[in-house]
Amino acid sequence: MNRTLAFTFVAVFSIFLGSQITEGCLFVPYWQRLSKTAFYEYYSIFGPAINNFYTSLTIVAVLIPVCSSIYCYYKKSPALKYALVSTFFACSVIIIFYLYFKDVNQQFYAAAFDTNQLKSVLSDWERWHWLRVVLELGALIFLIMTQHVLIKNSKA
Repeated sequence: MNRTLAFTFVAVFSIFLGSQITEGCLFVPYWQRLSKTAFYEYYSIFGPAINNFYTSLTIVAVLIPVCSSIYCYYKKSPALKYALVSTFFACSVIIIFYLYFKDVNQQFYAAAFDTNQLKSVLSDWERWHWLRVVLELGALIFLIMTQHVLIKNSKA
């Protein structure tokens, strides 16, 4: 595989992971400090932009290990095993979105939680978010391993 393409794949996925870490370290603590009214006002204004940003970035990032897996399969590369693990972790991020985040985020738009519920839900949201970050880190590690093997084998 071309080194530039491999570097680009790793860089884009790293940007995705970094954005998720930023969300967990900056957005979530900020949201947790807001009053219920302020949170719902903030979410009604910025929620759509946050959603659009993360949806686009997530789709692009998840496609990277998927495309790497397809490439490895067709090339019969020994990197396939790493690519498949990376794909598994990346796809798990999407699955968790649909199992948890999609519904909760819609409830944020609907201002569905009272003050105590909102505090509890934001704590749960944070835990699920950090689980996704761990899965994304796993996907990135295995993506790097995939690209390393592909580059190493292209020299041989």
